[in-house]
Amino acid sequence: MIKLTNLAMPLGFTEKQLHQAVAKRLHVTREDILYIQYLKKSIDARKKPHISVVLALALELRNEAAALRKMASDKDVQPYTPYQYHIPQCQLSDARPVVVGFGPAGMFAALLLAKAGLCPLVLERGACVEERQNDVARFRQTGCLDPESNVQFGEGGAGTFSDGKLTTGIKDSRIRFVLETFVSCGTPEEILYLAKPHIGTDNLIGVVRTMRETIQQCGGEIQFHACLKELKQRDGKLVGLVYEKDGECREIAANHCILAIGHSARDVFSMLYNSGIQLTQKNFAVGVRIEHPQKWLDHAMYGREATPPELPVADYKLAVHLPNGHSLYTFCMCPGGEVVAASSEPGRLVVNGMSNYARNGSNANSALLVGISPAELQDSHPLAGVAFQKQLEESAFQAGGGNYFAPVCCVGDFLAGQTPKTLGSVVPTYRPGVTLCAPKSYLPSFIVETLRNGIPAMDRKIFGFAMPDAVLTGVESRSSSPVRIVRNETCESVSLQGLYPCGEGAGYAGGITSAAVDGMRCAEQIIRRYQ
Repeated sequence: MIKLTNLAMPLGFTEKQLHQAVAKRLHVTREDILYIQYLKKSIDARKKPHISVVLALALELRNEAAALRKMASDKDVQPYTPYQYHIPQCQLSDARPVVVGFGPAGMFAALLLAKAGLCPLVLERGACVEERQNDVARFRQTGCLDPESNVQFGEGGAGTFSDGKLTTGIKDSRIRFVLETFVSCGTPEEILYLAKPHIGTDNLIGVVRTMRETIQQCGGEIQFHACLKELKQRDGKLVGLVYEKDGECREIAANHCILAIGHSARDVFSMLYNSGIQLTQKNFAVGVRIEHPQKWLDHAMYGREATPPELPVADYKLAVHLPNGHSLYTFCMCPGGEVVAASSEPGRLVVNGMSNYARNGSNANSALLVGISPAELQDSHPLAGVAFQKQLEESAFQAGGGNYFAPVCCVGDFLAGQTPKTLGSVVPTYRPGVTLCAPKSYLPSFIVETLRNGIPAMDRKIFGFAMPDAVLTGVESRSSSPVRIVRNETCESVSLQGLYPCGEGAGYAGGITSAAVDGMRCAEQIIRRYQ
């Protein structure tokens, strides 16, 4: 096969036009083209309103060797070998491996272990995705929080109730397996080639359920409402686990455990610290969500009054470095989405962003985050970042009224330093409700200053970003883990043989795809020990 990159096509191009363009580009006839597969599809809006589609393609031609010789000097034409991921078969010789946590990292770890014949046991503290969906909806409607089944905890992890973005900053061949697995579980095939693939919360519910069923069919067992309480150790080695289910503590033998607990399992972090497992602080970030009209964003990014159906709803990614030494950046941008109630603990308020596959909501929202380094914490304790998060979440809970209403403020009032008295044309999407409140009531002064200086700087990159009616909703405090569970080059804890800290919660991933890849990486290490 041949890989062709950087092929520009007009919006709404037809299959006939594509074949003509490929033939012209490679100096072959249309009849020489046997097969075309999309590898990547992106939008180039740099010359708006004139917008093009840029493609990378895998091709089968009648005489590929001749075509490659003819195009030898063209860096955009290269030989191509399709990716294949191999899972070796193993014999289960002792206690089966355990996976704690069933978010992206835990799911892909369990999938590999099950397909290798190792019959993993998965312990998930939250509910299955069907129950969890109802618990999340009830919290949004009534403000009644279930601390064990919410946006943070439950089957699928925090990513299930998000935009389902699959973009990642890592480069790893395993990503293809992750995407192919999602497609086999029901996502549209376009995630295999779109430059900014996403699944959407409405699709993720079914995808997560199908992944669970696949793991079970391959010999895996999943226990829900099963919360890890203790690691059993002997001579520096893991020998068992204690978990609580149905109000009863149960002990099981375990020599290998993948710890994929997510970034909000604060009780588990404390248990690990008290058990002598080495933890360190790591950089994380906190801030607010900002909401704009999606129609404004589409026009700002595409330069068109009306967006043709061939174009995806517009998004953005911004970062500014400021004179106060801090940076402000956007994260988890959700086009056509909503701000969601993401609390997992009583008396603490957290927000996040979510959107469905169609991204057809009236508002666009994104996190506006300020980085927090260990220097800002002024506390050397490994869990100092967790304490910092808790303080902000408690302050936001009180600022909102103590009933899981979120504190909100219009950008115009915030930039002018005025007490917010009313909302404008942008209607907040957060539920169960909102309370007008200035961010200074729940955020430290250096974060408020960074937001106040950074929003106008972002407006200079996208005109209208600082529109007075845009809404700020707080507090966004769970974008990443403030803790790293230290492991070695084989993904094993430096403190306990047989324990494999994994994914976002352990400090080794940031998003659905990178967490899934890290889960695979840890599972591979265990599989090697059974071969």
